[in-house]
Amino acid sequence: MTMNSPRMDPALEAGNRRALAGYAAQHFVWQVEGTMATITLNRPERKNPITFDSYAELRDLFRSLKYASDVHAVVITGAGGNFCSGGDVHEIIGPLVQLAAPELLMFTRMTGDVVAAMRACPQPIVAAVDGVCAGAGAIVAMASDLRIGTARSKTAFLFNRVGLAGCDMGACAILPRIIGQGRASELLDTGRSMSGEEGERWGFFNRLAAPDDVLGQAQALARELAAGPTFANGITKTMLHQEWAMTVEQAIESEAQAQAICMMTEDFKRAYRAFVAKQKPVFEGN
Repeated sequence: MTMNSPRMDPALEAGNRRALAGYAAQHFVWQVEGTMATITLNRPERKNPITFDSYAELRDLFRSLKYASDVHAVVITGAGGNFCSGGDVHEIIGPLVQLAAPELLMFTRMTGDVVAAMRACPQPIVAAVDGVCAGAGAIVAMASDLRIGTARSKTAFLFNRVGLAGCDMGACAILPRIIGQGRASELLDTGRSMSGEEGERWGFFNRLAAPDDVLGQAQALARELAAGPTFANGITKTMLHQEWAMTVEQAIESEAQAQAICMMTEDFKRAYRAFVAKQKPVFEGN
C-alpha cells in the first residue's frame, strides 16, 4: 500500500517559498542589504505618522517575515531625524471619532496585530530611535527586540493625553517587562515623554548613539545578529516571548525541548568543529 505524503497548508507552502529581498513596499521604504532589511517610515514632513494603510502593510510584512528565509534581521527607523509621531491625526484620529463600536474594535485589533506579528516573526528587530517616538511609534519601538536611541529621543505613550487608556497594543504587558511596573505605570498614566538618557537608564534603550550614527549602529548590530545562528536566535526570541506566561518549571522544560532542537542543527555542529579547529564559526542558519 502506498501512502500519500501529507499536503502542506497552502498558506504555509506559499510562505516557505516567499523571498522578501525584492518586496516593493507601498507605505514605507523597504531595503535589503545581504540578509539584513531596513524599514524606514518615510513621511518626514509629518514626523513619520502611521496611517490605516501603513498599519496594515506593516502587519502583513511582519507576518510574511515568519516564512522568509532570505531576511535574517530587521532594522526599523524613521526619516528626517524623527522615529514616528504615532497615528496620523487627520487620517486616523479624525475618522475614528465617526465610527461605531464594531468598526473601532476592528481597528484596535488590527493595530494590535502589528505587535503580534512583530513578536511572532523569528528575525530580531532593532529599532533605531531618534527624535520623536510617540503613541503608536513608541509601541513599535517597544515591540522591537532591541532599541538604540539618541540623547534627543523623546518617547511618549500619549494615549491618555487623548482620553484613552494606556493599555494600547500590548503596552501594559510588554512595557513593564522592559522598564518595570512602576516606571511603566508612570509613562502610561501621565503620557509624559521619556528622554533618551532616562530611557537608557531605565533599560528601554540598549544604548545611545549620536543622531548621525544611530541608524548605522542599529544596522551594524542587525548584521551581527544576521551572521549568527539565526535558527537558534529565532528560538531564543520565541522562548523570551512564550515564557511570560509560564511557571519557572514550565519554562525550564520548554527550554530543554528548545535547546535539544537546536542541538540537531548544522550550526551547532559547525560551532563545535570551529572550536576544535580554533576558528571562528561561520553560521548558515540551518
